[in-house]
Amino acid sequence: MELFTPDFGLVFWMFIAFGILFLILWKFAWPMILKSVDSRADLIDKGVEYAREAKAQLDNARSEAQTYLDDARRQQADILREADKMKTQIIEQARSAAQTEASKVMENAKLQIQQQQKEAQAQFRNQVSEFALEIAGKIVHNQMQDDKAQDQLVNSLLDQIENKSK
Repeated sequence: MELFTPDFGLVFWMFIAFGILFLILWKFAWPMILKSVDSRADLIDKGVEYAREAKAQLDNARSEAQTYLDDARRQQADILREADKMKTQIIEQARSAAQTEASKVMENAKLQIQQQQKEAQAQFRNQVSEFALEIAGKIVHNQMQDDKAQDQLVNSLLDQIENKSK
């Protein structure tokens, strides 16, 4: 039973040894332990703060990226609208130019047709007059075979000239 009930002297020396050990630990080890615990707590706090900053930066980067994407989409839509306007304008200009060119071609064709018609009419008149002169010449030649008819024709022509000059 002596093992379970220690002596007073043993307890006393154990108590003194514990006190000395406690003082040594309190003087030298305890500040080191507190310092390492504090540095560890600071490191953890810094890590938490870094994580918060990183999360904030990530959120900020996401919002900026979304803003850039929205701006890019708006610019794309503006560019597409502008391209559509330009396409419509170019088509309209081409259509207008084609209509102008077609009207010029039609006008030239009308002028050529009119000129050809006038030339054809002049040529037709010349041919008709040539035929008429030929026919008249043949008729006069047939009628003038007689000397009396020739004298009568010359006298009537002279009378007409005299009447015109009066």
